[in-house]
Amino acid sequence: MRNIERIYVNGQFVKPYGNEVQDLINPSTKEVIGRVTLGNAEDARRAIAAAKEAFKTFSRTTVEERSQMLHRLHDAIMAYSDALMEANINEYGAPKLAAIGRVHLAAANFLDTKQALEEFEFVKYIGKAKVVSEPIGIIGIITPWNASYSQITAKLASAIAAGCPVVIKPSELSAIQTQMITECFHKANIPAGVINVVNGLGQTVGAEMTRNPDIAMISFTGSTLVGKEIRRGAVDTMKRVTLELGGKSPNIILDDADFSTAIPTAIKQCFTNNGQACVAGTRLLVPKHRLEEVKRLAKETVETMKVGNPWDEDTILGPIVTEKQYNQVQRFIKSGIEEGAELVIGGEGHPDGLQRGYFVKPTVFAHVTEDMTIAKEEIFGPVLSILTYTTEDEAIEMANNTDYGLGAYLSSSNIEKANELASRIAAGVVLINGASFEMKAPFGGFKHSGIGREYGVHGLEECLETKTITGYDSVLK
Repeated sequence: MRNIERIYVNGQFVKPYGNEVQDLINPSTKEVIGRVTLGNAEDARRAIAAAKEAFKTFSRTTVEERSQMLHRLHDAIMAYSDALMEANINEYGAPKLAAIGRVHLAAANFLDTKQALEEFEFVKYIGKAKVVSEPIGIIGIITPWNASYSQITAKLASAIAAGCPVVIKPSELSAIQTQMITECFHKANIPAGVINVVNGLGQTVGAEMTRNPDIAMISFTGSTLVGKEIRRGAVDTMKRVTLELGGKSPNIILDDADFSTAIPTAIKQCFTNNGQACVAGTRLLVPKHRLEEVKRLAKETVETMKVGNPWDEDTILGPIVTEKQYNQVQRFIKSGIEEGAELVIGGEGHPDGLQRGYFVKPTVFAHVTEDMTIAKEEIFGPVLSILTYTTEDEAIEMANNTDYGLGAYLSSSNIEKANELASRIAAGVVLINGASFEMKAPFGGFKHSGIGREYGVHGLEECLETKTITGYDSVLK
């Protein structure tokens, strides 16, 4: 049992003013594994005050000093990688191999940003002007439960590189993971007040961060609904807001693709992170005349994917994070059946022998139409919808027929055609032929999937303000 009774403010673990206590549940067993005392608005104000004081000196640090800080943060995470992995498995339900990857990604974010920082030109000359990039101010970071480590570190790394202190409000569902990674931050010897972490609810801590005039920017990852609330709440104080929100990503398989490779890959791209990924390829668009072949390959692939104990190295899918989220996924599966989609594999209820945890049957629907709920709404679980098209133009039109625009996937043996079609998809990231993400490149969405970009130089630029100075070389006579 892990009792988390402190928040992190001004370089110290301190008792919060808030006194609400929340249980922390292992989703694989439904057992209580910890409790966290949540901070409140006063705790947020205390953290903001610490960051405001730290900004006076931290904003004047050199590139070399901040580069060294980023390296120390990387090293601190790697030194405690086993403990971080364990927390991710027990509190979130990530399969072991995935948890190892998440920890390494969290550490790598600091080195990737270090490289961007060292290559960035903070002073440029345009015509007769000197153009200077300066830290925007205090950044409020609000992160979700489905990728706690990587989201916190990606946002924090950009802020550190820019010279901006932060106040972090992680998901209250990730308190054990938060505690572990905050201890890493503490060991990295970052100046007091630069990193502040407050466990708490969105309507208390998050709301205070959104409306507080001393916060210059909010960097949020989460649902589109909450993202819109944050944007509205930040208007009065004219904050910059970057939002990485929901998705309903299309995965287009062209007729010339190798289906024996493309369909299993598409299943994995949908079921990544236990299906709880905003960028998951949940809409599979395939040629109509090959639907039966796709159904067979999809069913065969799912049958090989082990659902179960996330500590087993051959487990592919662990549990859904909470009972609330499990029930939501069940409602979506039920709606797919009731609205007339064909159930290829999976369905309602737990997989055999896995009633103890929030495990979901990996589910594939065929004969899905664009008006069905499962084709339109973000499910956030291992549920794939197969839609069919007759022409490539129709496939692109279907891919873009969504309010979202975060990610997209495309498979073809003709790379020129694949690149041409990729240019027509309204999404922030397009992955061709099973390619992986490039974590130094910008990440973010079109339309209701967000505003702004994260990672690498683009993430750094979001944390900077631009100042133009003329007459910088003039001498008054």
